[in-house]
Amino acid sequence: MRRYVVRFWPFALLLIGFALPTRAADNGLVSVPSKYSVAETLDRLQALVEKQGITVFARINFSGDAAKNGLTMKPSQLLIFGNPKAGTPLMNASPTSAIDLPLKALAWEDSNGKVWLSYNKPEYLKERFGLPDELMKNIAGIKVLVEKAVE
Repeated sequence: MRRYVVRFWPFALLLIGFALPTRAADNGLVSVPSKYSVAETLDRLQALVEKQGITVFARINFSGDAAKNGLTMKPSQLLIFGNPKAGTPLMNASPTSAIDLPLKALAWEDSNGKVWLSYNKPEYLKERFGLPDELMKNIAGIKVLVEKAVE
C-alpha cells in the first residue's frame, strides 16, 4: 500500500496545482515600477495623455481624500482617461465593458515605499468582455503611455 501512496503523491500534487486559483499577480493587472513619487508619476502620465489629445475625465487622490477624513493611507492616485471615438465602439460591442472604461491607471506606493503604476491589460479586457480583435487597437496604447510615464 505504501508503494502506491508514494507513486501517487507527485500526481496528486500536480492535480492540486491545476485546481488552485491563479496567483493574485495574474489578475489582469500590469504593475510597472516608477522612480518618481505617486503624484509625479501621475503628473507625467497625465501630461502624456493630454499631449495625445486624450481626455482626462478625472484624477482621484485616494490618500489625499483619506487624509481629509482623518485616515491614513499610503499615497495612491487614479487617473481616468479616454477618447469617446475609441471607447464607444468597445462599449457598443460589449456594454458591460463600460465598467472598466474609460481607461484607468493607478499610481500607488507599496509597503516598502516603492511606487508602481498599474493598469488593466488590454488582453484581459478583451477576454473579460469578449471584445473583437479589430477594436483592441483602441486601447492598446495604454502600455506605451505608462512605460513613457515611468522612464
